Amino acid sequence: MKQTSRTNTRTTTRTSRPGVPEVHVRGFPVLTQLAAGTLRNVDITAHDIPASDTTGPLPVSQLSLRLAGLRTSDDDREALARSAKGTTLLSYPDVSDALGLEISQGSSPDQVRAKVLLAPGTDVTVAATVSVLSGNRIAFKNFQVTGGLLPDVGRAALTTVFERPIRLRNIPEGLRLRSVTTTESGLGARLSGESVTFRSDDSAGSGSA
Repeated sequence: MKQTSRTNTRTTTRTSRPGVPEVHVRGFPVLTQLAAGTLRNVDITAHDIPASDTTGPLPVSQLSLRLAGLRTSDDDREALARSAKGTTLLSYPDVSDALGLEISQGSSPDQVRAKVLLAPGTDVTVAATVSVLSGNRIAFKNFQVTGGLLPDVGRAALTTVFERPIRLRNIPEGLRLRSVTTTESGLGARLSGESVTFRSDDSAGSGSA
């Protein structure tokens, strides 16, 4: 009898170690897909991906990807997806650490706010817009003071801070940062790409710590 129902097979790995992903293989039948050497649709969610570079480090709190046409190399050291798209979350505490400022959500979807302590009991609130640069970098532009008085020396220092983009690290090769917006908990970014490569030592694509 012909089977008409569709079921999903879920393979999930849960651990407290950073970088270990949860994997969900979608579609039916999964064994037939495996025999053919290609999984049609796979969802991957990785948490707490560390930054591996000391130049502008920014860990990724969560990376959720939907992969199409996933196949592995002959030595199982790499996996190649025909295409991928997904989202990532960069927490405000991590963004704050990267910039050296206390960062929070701004008044619009493309704006962040920063509080700068000038002296005990004295602070200034500033804002900047977030945007995407090539190389999976996030830029902070249109810096402006929104509360308090900022001395010229402080303005010059903050201008230098906001002029330095921060880069996403440990993102699988082939994925490109497309857009970024602000949320209550952090910067939400969208990524997509074709011929996306996952290697066995990638924090976002492996079970290694």
